[in-house]
Amino acid sequence: MATNPNAYLDEDEGVALRLVGILVVLVLCLAIGIGVYKSRPAKPPALAGADEVAAIVVENGVVKFFFATASAELAEGADAALSALMQSLAEGRSVVISGYHDASGDAALNADLARRRAEAVRDALLRLGVAEAALALQKPALSTGSGTPREARRVEVLIR
Repeated sequence: MATNPNAYLDEDEGVALRLVGILVVLVLCLAIGIGVYKSRPAKPPALAGADEVAAIVVENGVVKFFFATASAELAEGADAALSALMQSLAEGRSVVISGYHDASGDAALNADLARRRAEAVRDALLRLGVAEAALALQKPALSTGSGTPREARRVEVLIR
């Protein structure tokens, strides 16, 4: 086999370098795929017992945070969902946050719970660096949410 005096690598080194390059590309593709999978909007679970699961859904440009019964705890991944709103807020837009509750239990306690849920979402946005002036809590005309009890226990975030 003739050697090329201009070649920097011998044949074995060239093959090894190509294999390393292929491995790097595969690892990058895997990392990107995992990132895309984790950043996709969560869908509400349709399984039995899903009423007690907190979740986040994006529908028609509205971010909806669903809460477990009697809870104002944000679902896992809330900061990631709210981070998606950050670009709109950077463009000078504002956010309106409204809390809802289901029809079970005491009306006054439910109204307070809906407010605390909205405040939890607002506080998460403040932690992410959103200016308080860009955020507005707005009590809906009817705070008893529509749909199933699970769908009713929500906070909606609208971009203006």
